[in-house]
Amino acid sequence: MDLGTSLAFLPGIGSYYKAKLARVGVLTVSDLINYYPFRYDDFSKSAKISEIRSGEVVTIRGEIWSIKNAYTRARKVITTAILNDGSNSIELIWFHSPYLTKSIHPQDLLQVSGKATRRKDKITIVMPQWEKVNRQETGEDLNINKSVHTGILVPVYSETEGLSSKWLRQKITSVLTQVNSQISDPMPSEYRAKMLDLPYALSQIHFPDSWNLADQARERLAFDELFYIQLQNQKRTLEWKKKKLINPLVVSEADLENFIKKLPFKLTTAQNKVIDQIVRDLKNSQPMNRLVQGDVGSGKTVVAAVIIYLVAQNNLGSVVMAPTELLAFQHFNTLTKLLSPFGINIGIYTGSRKKIEVSSKPDVIVGTHALLSDKLKLDRIGLVVVDEQQKFGVEQRSVLRQKTSSPHFLTMTATPIPRTVALTLYGDLDLSVIDELPPGRIKIKTHFVPKKKRSDAYAFIAKQIRQGRQVYIITPLIEEPALPAGRSETNASAKSAKVEFEKLKNGVFKDFKLGLLHGRLKGTEKESVLKAFKNLEIDILVSTSVVEVGIDIPNATIMLIEGADRFGLAGLHQLRGRVGRGEHQSYALLFTESDEPQAINRVKNLEKIDDGLKLAELDLKIRGSGQIFGTLQSGRWELKIASFSDLPLIEKTKEAAGKILQESPNLDKYPLLLGKLRDLEKIVMPD
Repeated sequence: MDLGTSLAFLPGIGSYYKAKLARVGVLTVSDLINYYPFRYDDFSKSAKISEIRSGEVVTIRGEIWSIKNAYTRARKVITTAILNDGSNSIELIWFHSPYLTKSIHPQDLLQVSGKATRRKDKITIVMPQWEKVNRQETGEDLNINKSVHTGILVPVYSETEGLSSKWLRQKITSVLTQVNSQISDPMPSEYRAKMLDLPYALSQIHFPDSWNLADQARERLAFDELFYIQLQNQKRTLEWKKKKLINPLVVSEADLENFIKKLPFKLTTAQNKVIDQIVRDLKNSQPMNRLVQGDVGSGKTVVAAVIIYLVAQNNLGSVVMAPTELLAFQHFNTLTKLLSPFGINIGIYTGSRKKIEVSSKPDVIVGTHALLSDKLKLDRIGLVVVDEQQKFGVEQRSVLRQKTSSPHFLTMTATPIPRTVALTLYGDLDLSVIDELPPGRIKIKTHFVPKKKRSDAYAFIAKQIRQGRQVYIITPLIEEPALPAGRSETNASAKSAKVEFEKLKNGVFKDFKLGLLHGRLKGTEKESVLKAFKNLEIDILVSTSVVEVGIDIPNATIMLIEGADRFGLAGLHQLRGRVGRGEHQSYALLFTESDEPQAINRVKNLEKIDDGLKLAELDLKIRGSGQIFGTLQSGRWELKIASFSDLPLIEKTKEAAGKILQESPNLDKYPLLLGKLRDLEKIVMPD
């Protein structure tokens, strides 16, 4: 076994557990030992049964005197056991665990941990953690060599159906024991000396000997996580700065002014400011590497069109890459309207249309990941525009750069990015913000809708449709997951697009035309559904969050979001921005199946805040860095243990990475760090 070993080869992990682990992103031994607990149960206090008081969280050791299953009238199983430690007896109670009578037997020696409570004048522990112990050969004292469930700070992990913390503890402790000696620490000695070394930090994050060591382990692992991001970014920045353009662009202010004057609308002050920043970049001998951030509907594509026009005036082409076909076709249509009057040809190249659809060689090619294909030759490209770049991997962007030979790079995102996130993740990019919406946009009225008002909301939707408007209904899932035995459909907490589509089509909205859209449809199917919605052939589009990426339907006035608590606030704000793009008053209706006040209050922030950046910052404080973008973002945005809100640690890691690269820009003095970066990026770093 080594760190790269697939979990499929580990004893006790068959196809069932392999699939469960894959759902939480755990595929290898390395993934497993880096699957960190999110909290600990403090079971470190040991006590005699005779000394226990109600309300105490304790660990006790003793002998099982009896254990049995009893059945209620509703056929629910209650397992009870009597444990005696020589000082007194205590009752242990488990619910829905009939299998325990096959695992625990009278005269077994157990260590149990849990909260003592008084039930019918007896001290009991309900649902205790437990593990068997052995008598020492020299006497009757009980001994535990490797306690992982009781008597310590017990790690609790994020779980999924069929994958419990107890099971994870057993596997992680076994794997850590076998591979601990194989864990190398790439961190330079001057930094390592101030922290726990990596193998020890990994053992302490899972099974800490004290709260202090748990904190030190978390600090070490969080430092590593942020440090490698900083090192990647700063190394890419140094490599980018080495690039020089043979022929810097010539930007004619007269051409620029002429193009802007002929646009069918007036640019905002924010758009003009960002265009000025980009134009300064274009005049340099070094390629531009800039990120433009702006709310949904702020006019990022128009800014890109202006820059594409300036590049075309230098007889160079542009490439625009979008994460989905829906967004690619949206950009294709927008750019065609804006640029074709100036004689600039636009082509489209996606998975479903792998050809350039213009009569002559295009000046601009809009596409998806298909643009990375070896079959597509890109010549004389002066500008690459990547939309929603966090949805592309580092390797994909690197391939595009290699295919286009050091062009100017412009990336765009509608995702509101908190300052600390931008400092960390996009430290290699210059940042521009379009912080203004075009004039005339009607503010979207946003309401959290309690469950008892659902029928009223449906009546309001029907009224809007009869007035000629259209509606989005968004669900968190495409289809409902298979439910475990004993769990009814009414217990399912997340609505799915497929089920909701059938339910609404045959129920409350049976008099209207419904469409279904989700990520598993083929590109041509998605395009067909979207075209029908745009052509008023669909009244209600039931969809997953795939619609967050730039679909422009001016006639849509209602965005209903099911399971709103499952999305990040920034993601909800992006979805809300899909309506309110026409002349009619628009509405966002937020539903949740949760009854938790905290979840409801978080969602209600959208009722009073319509600034995407403020919402993103708020979600960062409320939910932490791992979930600020909810189900809409993934990959590069997620941190396992560090926090984007920890500005001191961000600055500390940024300084450390800068110092190392100042001493060795190519990391030739730090081969272990270079190897780590190669593993992280999954590409060979340039020399």
